[in-house]
Amino acid sequence: MRTRIIAMSALAASAFCYVATETMPIGILSLIAGDLGVSRAAVGLLITGYAVTVAIVTIPLTYGTRNIPRRRLLVALLFALTVANLLSALAPTYGVLLAARLCAALSQAIFWAVVAPVVAAMFDVTVRGRVSAVVFAGASLGPMLGVPAGAWLGQQYGWRSAFLALTGLALAAFIALLAGMPDVRVAETHAATGTSPDARRYAVVVAVTTLSVAGLYTAFTYTEVFLTAVTGFAAAAVAPLLLARGLADFAGIAAGGYASDRWQRGAVTGSVLLVAAALIAQYAVGESRPVTAVLLAVTGFGIGALTPALQNRVLEVAPGSTDMASAGNSVAFNVGIAGGSLLGAAVLSGPGARATALAGGLLALLALLLFAAEPVIARRTPVTIRR
Repeated sequence: MRTRIIAMSALAASAFCYVATETMPIGILSLIAGDLGVSRAAVGLLITGYAVTVAIVTIPLTYGTRNIPRRRLLVALLFALTVANLLSALAPTYGVLLAARLCAALSQAIFWAVVAPVVAAMFDVTVRGRVSAVVFAGASLGPMLGVPAGAWLGQQYGWRSAFLALTGLALAAFIALLAGMPDVRVAETHAATGTSPDARRYAVVVAVTTLSVAGLYTAFTYTEVFLTAVTGFAAAAVAPLLLARGLADFAGIAAGGYASDRWQRGAVTGSVLLVAAALIAQYAVGESRPVTAVLLAVTGFGIGALTPALQNRVLEVAPGSTDMASAGNSVAFNVGIAGGSLLGAAVLSGPGARATALAGGLLALLALLLFAAEPVIARRTPVTIRR
């Protein structure tokens, strides 16, 4: 048991590094734009390009690496992430920075497809939601600590210092996996296939993931702009506000992991509802500093709770191997990030920063309605694969 807990902790640290890498430009968007001589919308597209890359290559790379031992694969992925972050810190131009982030995205594409089945395979099925939540808690710490810490480092020492710090953290995660990751044979455990395989329910989960994440990132990608231009916060307030949001995200992951082991559908429904309501309310009262700060935290709690709830649902209804099902949901997640950040850029350039919250809230509301209809969809078009 002790070995499994150490391995789970190392994977949680790895998850932190990946999410911090992906979201880092959010907190230093204006600094990168000013230093490299590009627009803020172009820097926002660093997130879009990252997510699009993950979405395109996840399934073929997951399939292509299906026979590689998981310990060896995960160690190699963290080494690649370390190198990519170092290249990001040293990038002399926007093009080099974009290329380095795309290299990190290739590594992340495989990581998110295999990490959930690996962690689930190390523990009993009855605690699957909770052990998954531990790994996703590491992911939650990415925006919670990584983005505000990166914003602070960027303001004090330049944006490159944020990526240098990420390089050190990724190196530490690499060493931890190299030293403590056991050989995990997922195919020989309960985590190899879905507990109650159902292709239609799985398709609904994938669609809900896409819409809800797109809704979040339509607003979240341009949070810095919303807080300063709409709400009127000083630039120095952005980092602590993002930290508060991250703390709420962390709490949400714990709640979502616990709830999804007991009531999967309720955990997903409640989480999406929180995100949709908070974003729409943020649009309505965007000038109020205290209310906006609270709503920012509510969106963090909602998306935090949703992450393990959706992953547990995937492991429940996966119609084939859980690796490939997780890969499909990872694609959906990154399509949501890419689509959301791209939509946010369009809204920012058109109606303005305030409207990013409304557009995001409406997408999340659509995800909620779709998930509510899941029982009807499954009943009318039953396609079930049983073991």
